[in-house]
Amino acid sequence: MIVSRVGSKGELFLPKDVREKLGLKPHMKVVYKVEEGRLLVEPVPSLEEVFKEPQPVELTLEEFHEFRKKLSRESET
Repeated sequence: MIVSRVGSKGELFLPKDVREKLGLKPHMKVVYKVEEGRLLVEPVPSLEEVFKEPQPVELTLEEFHEFRKKLSRESET
């Protein structure tokens, strides 16, 4: 557990090791969420980071059904 403080104007001061674990850099955008009385902070990825991620596989409905049938046949043997 890491203890920090809230500034006089309500600023949150995240310790350096927390910023590093989250990959937060100066001027990065973050999303704040409150869930069950807890504050969650998540970095907002840049467009470059989003495009670096593998793209989802696209297939037709027919291909999907064929793949399901194949998996069913394999699981039965």
